[in-house]
Formats: sequence, structure tokens, C-alpha cells
Amino acid sequence: MTWNNFIFFAIGTLTFWSAGCYMAWKKKYHTESLWIFAAGILLLLSFILGLGIFLQRPPIRTMGETRLLYSFFTAVIGWLIFLRRKYAWLLSFTATIASLFIIINLVTPQIHNQALIPALQSIWFIPHVVVYMLSYALMGCALIFLLYGSIFRFREHRLQIAVIADNLVYTGTALLTTGMLLGAIWAKQAWGHYWTWDPKETWAALTWLSYICYIHVRHHYPFRYKSATIILTLSFLFLQICWYGIHYLPAAMKSIHTYHTP
Repeated sequence: MTWNNFIFFAIGTLTFWSAGCYMAWKKKYHTESLWIFAAGILLLLSFILGLGIFLQRPPIRTMGETRLLYSFFTAVIGWLIFLRRKYAWLLSFTATIASLFIIINLVTPQIHNQALIPALQSIWFIPHVVVYMLSYALMGCALIFLLYGSIFRFREHRLQIAVIADNLVYTGTALLTTGMLLGAIWAKQAWGHYWTWDPKETWAALTWLSYICYIHVRHHYPFRYKSATIILTLSFLFLQICWYGIHYLPAAMKSIHTYHTP
């Protein structure tokens, strides 16, 4: 399985997700939409696994590969919440975000050498990246919830929607914390230091602190929905800079987290 095959899996996945979302809006097709949407998730997963077999390593090294993982996790989270809450709008929004990253990969797959450089040949590599990507997907879904609720549904269901967003942020923050700890252990083994205030690490710390701030505001000021929405939006912006935006900043050239493939 190579990137040359991705277009077929991408078209199939997008077709299943589109059909699942369409049927979800019909409401009476809830069970069918669940299975059809799940088929798209499984199809994407099959490509990720097949790509990993071809590369002989976990496909989580390049931006293109992490986008695949982000798409997968976002779709799974949307599917699970739809299974429990039957929110067709959330399924559609998460499918849209997941599809966007799939389309980006079709345009710029960022194919690289299949070998791992020495710094990435660590037992901490896989859990560190997977935990972070899952947390990123959770934070993205939380923002979708809060934004949608603040614009369309807060008058009717604002407490319920805010609680769901909070639970996603709690889980995502726990995973962010775990990812940072795993990264610190990995950094100690690879470079001899747990933390060096590298640009990537600095943005990771800022991202973590911003979500802690959100949790603090929601705990002490539970009815300040507008403030919470602004903080969560800024937090997700910091997350995007930490994930891939850092590579476009001048400071990225000084980062030990910028890996170049020969």
C-alpha cells in the first residue's frame, strides 16, 4: 500500500462519510447512517495500516501521515458522539474537518523516505505522537461543539452542549499532559534534557496552559459562555501552531523537532 493508492481509499471514504451524514440528517436512518459512516472510517484505517506495512514503520512521521491519523480520530470521535447523542450536525461537522485533511493529503501527500532517523527510533515515538493526535482531535471536536452551541443552540441546550465540550477538553487536556510527559522522557533519552524551551516545546507549553485556563474559567465562571468560547478558540489556534504552524515560522530553523529527510 503506497500513497499512489490513496486516491481510491480517499474517494471511498469521502463517499461513505457523505452518505452517512446525509442519512443522519434524515433522522429515521440513524442505524444505517452509523454503519455507512463506520465503513468510511474502516476504509481509512485499512489504508493507514497498509501504508504502515509498506513503510515498515508506523505512518506517523510526516505531516501527511499525521493528517491521516487526525482525520481518523476526528471521524471516530464524531461517530461515537453521534452514536450516543444522535447529533447529526456534529457528525457532519467532524466529517467535514476530517475530509478537509484527507483532501489536503490528496493535493500534498508529503511523501518521504520510509526510514526513521535515529532520533525517532525510540519506544516513546509511537505513544507520544498517537496520544497527541488523539488529543488534537478531541480539542477540535470540543471547539466545534462550543462554537455551534454559541451560535445556534445555546438558548435551548447551552448547558448540555457546554458540558459535552468540557468533557472533551478534560480528556484532551489529560492526553496533552501525557503527551508532554512522554515527550520529556523521550527528549531525555535522545538529547540529554527533559525540556529545553525549544520553539516546539514552548508552543506546546502555551497550548497546554491555554486549555488549563479554559478549564479554570469553566469551573469558576460556568455561565460565561462567550469568554469560554473565545479562550477555547485561541487555545485551538495555539494547538495548530504547535502542530504544523511552527514549521512556517523563522524559529523553526532552530528547532530540534524539525526533521529533514535526506
